[in-house]
Amino acid sequence: MYKMYCRAYQTAYRGVSYILPWRKPELIEGENSLNRLPAVLKDKGISSVLIVTDKGISSLGLMNGLLDGLNDAMIDYAVYDKTVPNPTIDNIEEALNIYHSRKCEGIIAFGGGSPIDCAKGVGARVVRPDKTIPQMKGQLKVRRKLPLLVAIPTTAGTGSEATIAAVISNPDTHEKYAINDLSLIPHVAVLDPLLTVKLPPQITSTTGMDALTHAVEAYIGRSRTPETIECSKQAVNLIFNNLYDAYSNGGNISARTNMQKASYLAGTAFTRAYVGYVHAIAHTLGGFYSTPHGLANAIILPHVLEYYGESIHQPLAELADAAGISVNSETEAQKATAFIEAIKKLNKDMNIPDKVNGISETDIPLMVKRALTEANPFYPVPKILSDADLYKLYSLIKE
Repeated sequence: MYKMYCRAYQTAYRGVSYILPWRKPELIEGENSLNRLPAVLKDKGISSVLIVTDKGISSLGLMNGLLDGLNDAMIDYAVYDKTVPNPTIDNIEEALNIYHSRKCEGIIAFGGGSPIDCAKGVGARVVRPDKTIPQMKGQLKVRRKLPLLVAIPTTAGTGSEATIAAVISNPDTHEKYAINDLSLIPHVAVLDPLLTVKLPPQITSTTGMDALTHAVEAYIGRSRTPETIECSKQAVNLIFNNLYDAYSNGGNISARTNMQKASYLAGTAFTRAYVGYVHAIAHTLGGFYSTPHGLANAIILPHVLEYYGESIHQPLAELADAAGISVNSETEAQKATAFIEAIKKLNKDMNIPDKVNGISETDIPLMVKRALTEANPFYPVPKILSDADLYKLYSLIKE
């Protein structure tokens, strides 16, 4: 009965999603494309912005060109650079206070997924001052047009520049949850590969595997559309053909450009077709242990795919073809196995472990409960799992 309820819920939501006002960000792409942003802001009548970033970005000077351009365009700005990995409610509230005190008219997110999610949270609070962040947890609880939101990703993985989601952490309760609303899709996204060339190999690898997880979970789920199918296939192809090159040679502009495109495509796919148990489990690891999201996804992905078994042989075989992974047999099962083995090899080649260190046995019951609460009944996964299944998966990934 419970599985029937989950499928009925997913079917109803899928039907509603077809009439929702989906949109995509205006893209500014290419080398040095960041230089074009101040003029775009000026054209849109923006005279003051809040820039949400983190200490790492601000210390590297990656924003210097943007700040100079804003000064030249006579656009006032304030910088909030205290965003932490897995951004918190406190981050959002601190940035919100700056937004109001400086009378900002727009928000620029500059960084990886954490600053972008933090900026989305700020935008949600601007238009929903009557609601706290926990009260907006879940589906379609913002429902207001945000101030102009610009996403400038400096990693190639989260896809947040294309998505309806902001993932927020509550360190007091060890919760990590998503706010999902179409209003959170950025209005403008800047994809400048030069911003990613100095990304350390470890961050390049794990954020790239984050993008792969988005594409795969979107593809194997039951809410995919013709557009998400094509986006997922393109993303998987680009990742398998460019991620290791970007990891081993950070200055490879072609690989960096292709990984940015892959991240955007995967974000476009999963924001419409959603994710699954890989993400649900990864969010618990981020909440309890601050495990970087991309690293958690990279480790968990092959374990969950193997656990799904025969239920995903066909879609994985199709992704193997899309990625150009050759096998000696034409059977779907062997192609699917080859695809999973290719993921494991990519992880190994980039020094990503196959287990998560530091998981406490005493934490697993609550993590199982929270992962199930996140995934069921909402995520249109290929196979509905139970608490017993998730206990097994946690034991598989636990070092």
